Amino acid sequence: MIKTNAPSALPVRRVLAGCCVTAMLGWSASAFSQEAKIVLRVADSFPASGHYFAEPGAKYFMDAVSKASNGQVVFEHYPAEQLGKAKDLLALTLSGVTDIGSVMPSYVSDKMPLSSVAELPGNFATSCEGTLAYWRTARDGIIAQKEYAPNGIRILFTLVSVPYQLLMKQKIVSIKDVEGKKMRSLGSSMDIAMRKLKAVPIRMAAPEVYESLSRGTLDGAVLSYSAAVSYNLHTVAKSVTVGENFGSAVLTYSISEARWKRLPENVQKAMLEAGDAATRRVCALMDKNTEPDLEKVRQAGVTTVRLPAAEKKELQSLFATVGKEWAEDLDRRGKPGSEVLKAYQEALHSGR
Repeated sequence: MIKTNAPSALPVRRVLAGCCVTAMLGWSASAFSQEAKIVLRVADSFPASGHYFAEPGAKYFMDAVSKASNGQVVFEHYPAEQLGKAKDLLALTLSGVTDIGSVMPSYVSDKMPLSSVAELPGNFATSCEGTLAYWRTARDGIIAQKEYAPNGIRILFTLVSVPYQLLMKQKIVSIKDVEGKKMRSLGSSMDIAMRKLKAVPIRMAAPEVYESLSRGTLDGAVLSYSAAVSYNLHTVAKSVTVGENFGSAVLTYSISEARWKRLPENVQKAMLEAGDAATRRVCALMDKNTEPDLEKVRQAGVTTVRLPAAEKKELQSLFATVGKEWAEDLDRRGKPGSEVLKAYQEALHSGR
């Protein structure tokens, strides 16, 4: 069963006040009986409805786990940053304010820098290519060992977006039009790519982009058509590129390892199976909806731009160096950047 809380339905203070009691009751009950009801809070930063990851991914996952556990697991869903900002959801998941959080590694890149390997430009053509390669490395591969485990969390399911495009408040004629422009970036690998284009990358969570574009704090953003539609960004833009690959984004729903270990074995099994199914389902739907989402952007009056062949070739050459720079920077910081890059590229190739 899923209870989704409308943004104004339950004040955060009341939720937080009941967190400890709910967690203690849920733990003690499950410790004595696998058949006891287990209430799990799920928090994310996505709109309450219509988001390309939350509805086909999170809702599907919760339904599947509830069904597989014969109603033993009950979910309380808090969308739209009701329990905290997007950048705080890792900390809130670890502290127990929420049991499952929509952790985006790029929003906590100081703690999860390795995951941005899947956000490098030019690596793949579809969401499922990028998603399944990341899933293999983050579920039980090198990223699971070197990034998730040290942070005390476990990935439940994930999505790596279709290749990102440039969405601009001005008309794009040439790639040189981004020079000196303030562009929303996810950070890390995308920062490197934007600097190579002589743009100014500004790290920003998706829920904050609309206001920044409207006020002129940003000149543009690097994102997918699905994100543009979900956050109404296409209503304040004038042009968007088509057929490019300026990077991507890793989205996850994750649980703390401590909370995971307190779950009964049958619930863990249900979550593992539902997580794998949700991951495969949501990337397939995103790939399928790419053209319809682009059409929604066009219908809002946004001009679509295909860059000249010479500029596309220039971009490919430029982006080919981003991965190496990203890995070497992490290596210097004592992180296995080169090892992770190699593992992710191998996972990409093995899935093709």
